[in-house]
Amino acid sequence: MLKIFSAAVLFDLDGTLSDPKPGITRCIQYALSELGYRQPDADELHWCIGPPLKDSFSQLLKTTDEVVLERAMKLYRSQFSTIGLFENSLYPRIPETLQTIRSAGYKTFVATSKPQIYATRIIEHFALSSLFDGVYGSELDGTRSTKGDLIHHILLTENLSPSTVVMIGDRSHDIIGAKYHNLSSIGVTYGYGTEQELKAYAADFIAHSPDNIPQLLEKIILPDSSKC
Repeated sequence: MLKIFSAAVLFDLDGTLSDPKPGITRCIQYALSELGYRQPDADELHWCIGPPLKDSFSQLLKTTDEVVLERAMKLYRSQFSTIGLFENSLYPRIPETLQTIRSAGYKTFVATSKPQIYATRIIEHFALSSLFDGVYGSELDGTRSTKGDLIHHILLTENLSPSTVVMIGDRSHDIIGAKYHNLSSIGVTYGYGTEQELKAYAADFIAHSPDNIPQLLEKIILPDSSKC
């Protein structure tokens, strides 16, 4: 049984709660095709799942031209907003894992670089809304697409002390954002980041399945924020 703390857990979305590969890769392929570029195979686009989308397009198109990047983003979103966001599936035992964590007294939040408007629809689609105290993401203009900026926003908005918060995600930028704000972190290997990547950025713990997460939370010593 998890120890009960007045603390919070931030969950990345893509690659941590759900597998968005079909939707994301197909929408990237569509945008590239419309711009006259070759469509990479879906397996060649794994690295695009998780980081801010604009950064991924900048690498794919080998440009920093804002006009070109905005055009690519617009094409991507024209597909993603109606089709792509539902081409997605939960990882096994995610609802049960969330319920266990919440039953132990933790607050839970989604913290994703994906635009909040899409993240909220995805959480609602999977009937997970009741298992989160809030869903946080970026704005469509790119504001808070960097995980560090997003975490800062969540800490301020929810009045959370960094010492009572754990960040859980599958990519290096999740761990970087956590470290920047002195949060504990758990890297998950069942998503799109590797154990090597997560350890290289000094994730405090590694989870190989959602079932591992409650067990690892027990090992993280968090002060009771109700006494802070």
